Amino acid sequence: MLSGRRLDLLNPSPLDIEIEDIAHGLAFVARWNGQTKGDYPYSVAEHSVFVEELFTRLNPRTDRKWRLAALLHDAPEYVIGDMISPVKAAVGPDYGELDARLTAAIHTRFGLPAEIPDVIKKQIKRADRLSAWLEAVQIAGFSEAEANSLFGKPVLRDLPNRILKPHAPLVVKGQFLERFSDLS
Repeated sequence: MLSGRRLDLLNPSPLDIEIEDIAHGLAFVARWNGQTKGDYPYSVAEHSVFVEELFTRLNPRTDRKWRLAALLHDAPEYVIGDMISPVKAAVGPDYGELDARLTAAIHTRFGLPAEIPDVIKKQIKRADRLSAWLEAVQIAGFSEAEANSLFGKPVLRDLPNRILKPHAPLVVKGQFLERFSDLS
């Protein structure tokens, strides 16, 4: 890692995880395999900040630690990258196990339970799917009908009045670190 830490992907230690490494890695990992409109790819870091915002909007009274969990929901992708769902399925259960080990180590490192309660996971997933729907329609070239079939038709009141525009990786890294600082 840029921090100088060495991370064993098969047996990750919370002591080898640094938020700066996560923010940097996620800022340079493109969602949608880079197939998005704009001067920059839409990064996992930018998506993560947006998911935390949506999660908080949908669950305004939620505890700060669950907002942090929403921000970190894709954190393992800082080292394993972002794979589209069909590729994850093709890789098989080993991908899910690797992701789960990394997630547990990341959560432990930042004071979250290794395993997030199911009710919170579902709330984060709802925000994640809403973000994916907006991304698909606004910057990834999907029609609303295609996005509805893949991510579910969103409830209109849940959609923020936002036009997504990808930003430079180092700008997004700063935004991610600022949200992390606010939540920790």
